[in-house]
Amino acid sequence: MQSPELESSAQSSNHRFRRITGEFLRFLIMGGINTLVAYLVYLILLIWMRYEVAYAIGYAVGICFAYALSATFVFRKPMNRRSAIQFPLVYLAQFLLSLGLLKVAVDWLDIPEWLAFILVVALTVPVTFTLTRRVLHAG
Repeated sequence: MQSPELESSAQSSNHRFRRITGEFLRFLIMGGINTLVAYLVYLILLIWMRYEVAYAIGYAVGICFAYALSATFVFRKPMNRRSAIQFPLVYLAQFLLSLGLLKVAVDWLDIPEWLAFILVVALTVPVTFTLTRRVLHAG
């Protein structure tokens, strides 16, 4: 028989694991929805403007949409000025990390470009999740 302290600690660890797993699954769902929204904005804007401008606007809309969904749906935290200011920095970090990993994969490891993209996404999703979680839980 375990001591009450050890049993309580195990229950606490199990609860934390389930909470983080739920957040990660919601994060994946949110990412899919966010990608679709940003892509639809991009496609609609292509009717009136060049693709570069449409992409930039779609990307910015995606960041705003991701912030709202991350706060309310994924992590269930209130939105506030501090986290709203820090949140785009997560996307900047993710972009720079992805670009660096993509360069290493394609130029140094000779991984085909189409496959390198998939590998980079797989590697950066957990990093983006962790950074987003820290920003929203600290806010």
